[in-house]
Amino acid sequence: MRMIRPPGVYAPQGDTALLLEALARERLTPGARTLDLCTGTGVLAIAAARRGARATASDIAAAAVTTARCNARLRRCRLRVVRGDLVAPVAGERFDLVTANPPYVPAPGREAPRGGPARAWDAGHDGRLLLDRICRAAPAVLAPRGVLLLVQSSLSGVAATLAALRAVGLRARVVARRLQPFGRVMTARARWFERRGLVAPGTRTEELVVIRAVRPAPDPSDASTASTGSVASSAPPASGTPASASAPSSVRMPGRNPGRRPVPEPEDRPGTAAPHRHREAR
Repeated sequence: MRMIRPPGVYAPQGDTALLLEALARERLTPGARTLDLCTGTGVLAIAAARRGARATASDIAAAAVTTARCNARLRRCRLRVVRGDLVAPVAGERFDLVTANPPYVPAPGREAPRGGPARAWDAGHDGRLLLDRICRAAPAVLAPRGVLLLVQSSLSGVAATLAALRAVGLRARVVARRLQPFGRVMTARARWFERRGLVAPGTRTEELVVIRAVRPAPDPSDASTASTGSVASSAPPASGTPASASAPSSVRMPGRNPGRRPVPEPEDRPGTAAPHRHREAR
């Protein structure tokens, strides 16, 4: 069954693949509540739904919302898709697992683009416009023992993300890494990255990182905050064999390189406010 992607909606690539692998290692129980932020095609939310989760996908872009709904129907899985700015459409709800693949590329402009392809990857001068917001919002949407899986580039401050998540009371650590070459957009900015000290001279690779953050279990003596989480709170290994009921095995993505065409599924092979991901390959 195909994963459709109309023009303007981000095609799953290396960062999506790395996040799918991390998701596959989570021990989801049937009925676990999951949320996928900046969902794009909806592939991460669909992967959770296929494992029996009560999955929700969120994106600010109308085209992405429509695409995620269509892909869920194509895969015959139940998926709630909402439109809005990050967690605003699900205010007051709690989830056992939250996945996020937001724009995170440092850009010369300090504000997020209001339109055009660049809003799919540009995230301000340090690449953290969305990352910092997600870190601040995470405790409000995570159930006790809930898990956040967040992917980003090494150029946008992995240590800063870990510190921000820990500052709001979450236990956070890196659980997956992958080195990949710069794509078209990153290559065009390579000299700017060098001048800012984001990469060493001549470096044309970035490291993708998945951070896993857990909301601690409530105090057992406080009966009013009994646990409702459905994701194991112990961190899974950073590598290993994914669960057999994990994300669709047919979804294969290349590195997140805008200079390359994304590789569609084997059976397919032919193709937020503004900072949300709704983009072409970078």
